[in-house]
Amino acid sequence: MNPQVTRDAYGVPHLQAGDPLALVHLQGANAAHDRAWQLELARHRFNGTTAAFLGPDALPWDTFARQARLADTARQCFDALDDDTRAWVTSYVDGVNSALPSAEAPEFAQTGLTPGEWEPWTPLGIWLAVHILFAGFPGKLWRTHVAQRLGEEYLQLFTSEGPSASGSNGWLIPGSATTTGQAIIAGDPHRYVEHPGVYQQIRLACPEYDVLGLAVPGIPGIAHFGHAGKVAWAITNATADYQDVYAEQLRRTGSSVEALGPAGWEPASQHTEVVEIAGADPVTIDVIETERGPIIVDQPGQTLSLRYPPRVLKRLGFEAMPRLLQATSAADIDDILEDWVEPVNVVFAADVNGGLLHRVAGMVPERHEANGLRVVPAWETAFAWTGWKPMPKATVTGPEAMANARGIATPLGVEFAAPHRVNRIRELLHERSDWSVDDMPTIHTDTYLNSAGMILDRLPSTDLSSEAVALRNDLLDWDRRMNGDSTIASTYAAVRKAVIARLADRFGILENADCPPIFAPYLDPLAHVAIALENLLESADLDVTTIIRAALEDVAHGKPRPPWSETHQLTPLHPLRTPLFTPDEDPIDLGLSGDHHCVWSTSSIPGLTDLCVRASAARFAWDLADRSASSWVVPLGASGIQGHPHHHDQLQFWLRGELIPVITPARATTEQDSERSAAG
Repeated sequence: MNPQVTRDAYGVPHLQAGDPLALVHLQGANAAHDRAWQLELARHRFNGTTAAFLGPDALPWDTFARQARLADTARQCFDALDDDTRAWVTSYVDGVNSALPSAEAPEFAQTGLTPGEWEPWTPLGIWLAVHILFAGFPGKLWRTHVAQRLGEEYLQLFTSEGPSASGSNGWLIPGSATTTGQAIIAGDPHRYVEHPGVYQQIRLACPEYDVLGLAVPGIPGIAHFGHAGKVAWAITNATADYQDVYAEQLRRTGSSVEALGPAGWEPASQHTEVVEIAGADPVTIDVIETERGPIIVDQPGQTLSLRYPPRVLKRLGFEAMPRLLQATSAADIDDILEDWVEPVNVVFAADVNGGLLHRVAGMVPERHEANGLRVVPAWETAFAWTGWKPMPKATVTGPEAMANARGIATPLGVEFAAPHRVNRIRELLHERSDWSVDDMPTIHTDTYLNSAGMILDRLPSTDLSSEAVALRNDLLDWDRRMNGDSTIASTYAAVRKAVIARLADRFGILENADCPPIFAPYLDPLAHVAIALENLLESADLDVTTIIRAALEDVAHGKPRPPWSETHQLTPLHPLRTPLFTPDEDPIDLGLSGDHHCVWSTSSIPGLTDLCVRASAARFAWDLADRSASSWVVPLGASGIQGHPHHHDQLQFWLRGELIPVITPARATTEQDSERSAAG
């Protein structure tokens, strides 16, 4: 079979080849064709070379990427792969390299960037760079900062049960609760919405398998969300704690560096690297690594190292990726994921024979409880890693949900998402026992805000102006749905914002944390007050009633609020701040329903802005009875090239919470010949 690419009505690529190596080569060529700029940006990110074309704003990331040894870790993980997996990854990279030189993207002209040669370990480096912040180690910097400024007793004052990192929804409905008698798996991963999008809809077919799902551009296979005909799977972030930050003591003697470990002074590796910066002089940085891990903060009074499993194990779990494509049962998925490392995920899987899977996959170290909360001293034996935790599994007895909250992964983490989303999904799932795959958008788009009670249930009834009394009555009569056309939803958001601002004023002592710029957003008091609002309102140390009363008066005497969607607008991120629409295109209203704690999770930064920066990076519904009845959608489209007909042709569906079929009438396109040529 000659490699070929056909596209459906939305430009989604359907790839076919005669064997797995030819297919993954074609996947690499297709990714380069559709997402050239995105791929090259990702390659430069893990190498720490983005400042060379993005300028000084990119220096903090480049410094972190180099000091954290992301590229070196990727290379070591690649070298440790078994021969078959290494050949599979290499074939993907060869495919990228075959198509990238001729690929087009306006960003190349804007930045003067010329696509470069991919090294064999590039996909591993991209994967590592995407997920290095998933386990939330900056939270340990924040808690340590709080304890230093406020006192040890306040170490967990801002325990949020609402992480600022990525989250997701997912649910599994067994055949006993569906109209077909076969299972349904559905959900939506939540990430910062970027353009191009972080997921690529794709179908991969060869004689050995035929799988469709959501691929990560730059990564071979379909790792997280896939349907292989007989079995389907999906994941959410487990919010496990598997990275540690150590306070280090270094001493420099001539050109050598030593670090104080549990057994005394020990050698540390050191070299320097030069970071090129567009429009500025290059910067030379020290790259130091102790027995714990690479130094990621080295400034007067503070030297910190990062220990993370891929650096320790020289494994990322890529061995699982080609095997996932060949899975035919939930038991296969379970066995394959024993090799998974990074990130740590909660997994659902179901097969056509009734097999169901609910487990956690990844590697989490055994160590002292304090490691999970804060920076710990490198020189004390008590805080060393001593082994690896077993990954929990659960029996599926009925409809089940996962949404980053406590549950199956509780033994593996410290802070989890608030339970509002997962509880609401479970409530909806148990309302009926005749679900069909076409019903899934009713869950995806549920706008009930369970967390609204944190303020509404505390609204004072005394010492209010007449305007505030009227506003209070409107809020109490509200159905607590964050619908885009609701002015009361917008008013509630304004009251919440005012409460957050007043609370943040109480914690001014936490401002101006002494940290490298890369970590400044993670140590912002306003953001932490917003994230931890529900728990802060429970604090006996704060006069909550007075704060809420003042916020209510502020909004009551302000301007009337517009519908929620007028201020709650999608704001896709682009490193060049490139507008989503070209001057020749008619802009689309990007107003949204939903909120952070809704199932229709559209997150802003409460207290700062209503603009939405994080939402569903994709939505999907996998039908085990008939794969062709499955559906999906992404925020923009299949193409990463601005101005292309498929750049954002799914946006209208995504904004309305609708899905599109996974199998639509295929048609050849003008791109097909060039992609087939690149595939060899």
